[in-house]
Amino acid sequence: MKHTVLFIILSITLAGCTTTQKSTTIGTVTGAAIGGVVGHQSGHDIEGAAIGGVIGALGGYVVGDQIEENQEEEGN
Repeated sequence: MKHTVLFIILSITLAGCTTTQKSTTIGTVTGAAIGGVVGHQSGHDIEGAAIGGVIGALGGYVVGDQIEENQEEEGN
């Protein structure tokens, strides 16, 4: 049930966003999830999720920004 609610919220959130915003959001959620799992293994759930979320957000932003730049170059 939690996964369904999270999917619905994420879908609504991403509906009107740019590629960079979508990539950043997806990177944040994915990074936080992976960081939470890894952190749980060492007894640091919250810290792992926070670090994973930040790293995922940065990675998602870079990827999304690059996609948008490529789309702009192809359009000109």
